[in-house]
Amino acid sequence: MKQQRYDVVIVGGGAAGLSGALALGRARRSVLVIDAGEPRNAPASHVHNYLGRESTPPGELLAIGRGEAAGYGAEFVEGRVASAERLPEGGEGEQGFRVVTEDGRSVEARRLLVTTGLVDELPPVPGLAERWGREVLHCPYCHGHEVSDRPIGVLATGPLAVHQALMWRQWSDDVTLFLHTGPEPTEEEYEQLAARGVAVVDGEVAGLEVADDRFTGVTLASGRVVPREALVVQARFTARSAVLESLGLKPVPQEMGGAVIGSYIPTDPTGATEVPGVWAAGNVTRLTEQVIGAAAAGLMAAGAVNGDLIAEDTRLAVAARRA
Repeated sequence: MKQQRYDVVIVGGGAAGLSGALALGRARRSVLVIDAGEPRNAPASHVHNYLGRESTPPGELLAIGRGEAAGYGAEFVEGRVASAERLPEGGEGEQGFRVVTEDGRSVEARRLLVTTGLVDELPPVPGLAERWGREVLHCPYCHGHEVSDRPIGVLATGPLAVHQALMWRQWSDDVTLFLHTGPEPTEEEYEQLAARGVAVVDGEVAGLEVADDRFTGVTLASGRVVPREALVVQARFTARSAVLESLGLKPVPQEMGGAVIGSYIPTDPTGATEVPGVWAAGNVTRLTEQVIGAAAAGLMAAGAVNGDLIAEDTRLAVAARRA
């Protein structure tokens, strides 16, 4: 940290944080990005649906973004933020925050942009975590094309499993729904699955078969092995909200199709939270956002932050002129 107070401290250096840093640097704001170096998509081999950067490896995309933001003066430090607190307002109502990292470093900021993302909590099946982002998948738009026409399994753990199976059927005509711990499909759902040629397998899944570092099948509790080359799961999306919670904000559950799929921090469309001076962008507030959407949200929040700072700069200038 080259200074002790910045216009904006950004917590999290993924697509949303880097996009915000780039925009704020171009707006001639002093910006510090504090990043723990744990991007959600690190297990994935490539980023998809990012116009102009299709199939770029995640680490390469972040390196490009850091270079672009640094070119406009943004600073970067590695670390994990433990907490943030609001500072007493100045004489003219200036806002400020103190950010403290886990190793005890602290820095002040006029505004905060939190882009800490989320954690994918996987079902408790042995072997899932080791194959996550490789052959164990969740998003067809992120990974569907790469497993097109291959044998795909869908692991049911909740009421969205039938929806998942029917969706992934778009990418392969060999889809099997493993009922596992999910609810029994309704008669209408069974008919839909049959009409689309989706096989249904009863019984709990005990683990994954792996050979030569490749996922090859699903092992049932009965001992039966069903050959598959990809397995779709419904992870629970839990916002990395500790920094925002230290400021008094609380995550709320997000539902989809009547099922809770995770937790997020509510914001307005610009990313402004209920705490004045604090914005959030990316997966910490929009659980289903893809990388390009997170980058767009970071840009939107940065514009709002800069506008808020301009208003404060103007108010302070008027007060000084009147003094």
